[in-house]
Amino acid sequence: MVAGEQRARDLTQGPIASALLLFAIPTLASNILQSLNGSINAIWVGRFLGAQALAATANANITMFLMFSVVFGFGMASTVMVAQAVGRNDLDAARRAFGSAVGFCTLLGLVVATAGWIGAPALLRLLATPAEAFDLALIYLRVIFVAMPASLLSVMMMMGLRGTGDARTPLIFMLVSVGVDLVLNPVLILGLGPIPAMGIGGSAAATAAAGVISLIGIILYTYAKDLPLRLRGRELAYLRPAPDQMRLLFGKGLPMGLQMIVMSTSGLVMIGLVNREGFLVTAAYGAAQQIWTYLQMPAMAMGAAVSAMAAQNIGAGRWDRIGRITGYGMGYLFLITGTMVAVILLFHAPLLSLFLGQNEAAIAAAWHMQLLASWSFMLFGGTMILFGVMRANGVVVRPLLILVFTLFAVRLGFYHLGYPHLGADALWLSFPAGSAAAFLLAGLVYLQGGWRKAKLLVPVNQEECRESVNAESEPAGRVVPAG
Repeated sequence: MVAGEQRARDLTQGPIASALLLFAIPTLASNILQSLNGSINAIWVGRFLGAQALAATANANITMFLMFSVVFGFGMASTVMVAQAVGRNDLDAARRAFGSAVGFCTLLGLVVATAGWIGAPALLRLLATPAEAFDLALIYLRVIFVAMPASLLSVMMMMGLRGTGDARTPLIFMLVSVGVDLVLNPVLILGLGPIPAMGIGGSAAATAAAGVISLIGIILYTYAKDLPLRLRGRELAYLRPAPDQMRLLFGKGLPMGLQMIVMSTSGLVMIGLVNREGFLVTAAYGAAQQIWTYLQMPAMAMGAAVSAMAAQNIGAGRWDRIGRITGYGMGYLFLITGTMVAVILLFHAPLLSLFLGQNEAAIAAAWHMQLLASWSFMLFGGTMILFGVMRANGVVVRPLLILVFTLFAVRLGFYHLGYPHLGADALWLSFPAGSAAAFLLAGLVYLQGGWRKAKLLVPVNQEECRESVNAESEPAGRVVPAG
């Protein structure tokens, strides 16, 4: 080890329970910060610039989410590759995987920024952006596209660091990003002193500046602290994406990114069905969704923590710890999410009034939805834990198929069969129906155990042989936001 170089955090030794919890908490805090930041920025835009500007940002954000979904998939693949290499004490392999991911992400960001700037008008027309919001959305989207390389690179670097067992550094720079964004938003929107008022362009510029500052900070911090994934000398050549590394990143990353897109598409379909029930139900559903967003966060954080910890142990050959990692992850998830559900149901009136004011009819409708559906997020979280463990061994396709089947066939099938008898309740009960089916199928795949034989995160010459031999038993992965 080079003098002064920090070691990666070893998650293959010592107590599992405390290590997993301490690793998951910073990731959960990062998720909450991101959501709060988005909500507060929406408040700035809505209060200062009005409904048209808010609609403009909503249309632009759809595009941003799709891009981050793809990068999330590559980032998770990179996390697993780094974690397995760290687990087997091969720091050079971890840096090689990280370098290829960062190099590819940089190229992707530059291509997206250029294409996005040129194609933004056509993209907004494709989204059927309302004419009143079109010009504002175009300004906002183009500034966001310019900042896209820095934003995507920050996400990729944070996810790579988690693969080394470091959840603290990503949290530090998520705090930096959110802090800069929150301060600059009102300043650049309204103007302050010599700074001119930039309107909606100021909101986008604040987000862009936050991303750039956070990226510069995380790079400087990585080298100042000599973190395990820093690249020096000949290692800088790892930033040139290697074919074998890219094969793994694409093969594992695309299915993971598709999971986010599948879940978002399902959410859009559900909104379309809810809209048929009238304005009151739509407003109530919007408020319920705001709360459900936070209910999903423990699942995302614990799923990511379990995946990174399991990947290190798989890399180290410590299969004896995998079952306990899964068990502790599931236990923490049920405890945290169950407590949140209880609090949300107990204090539903004041929570829902934050979004619905004193509209008692809408609050009653949202309360009814929550009563029927909120508990199902415990099942959703359990599924994420199982997917996270399987993803740690490179299994990413089967969970994608499970999601497609349960979010569309099961959930929508339940709705269409149940609506004549249950009315709108078929919508809310379709959540537990889909979540229960996903949890059951994920549990069956996990217990069947074929995913344990998938040893795919190895040098490509061995990988090709195993891919052809194990073609039937490969697949599975993990997920993110749902609706």
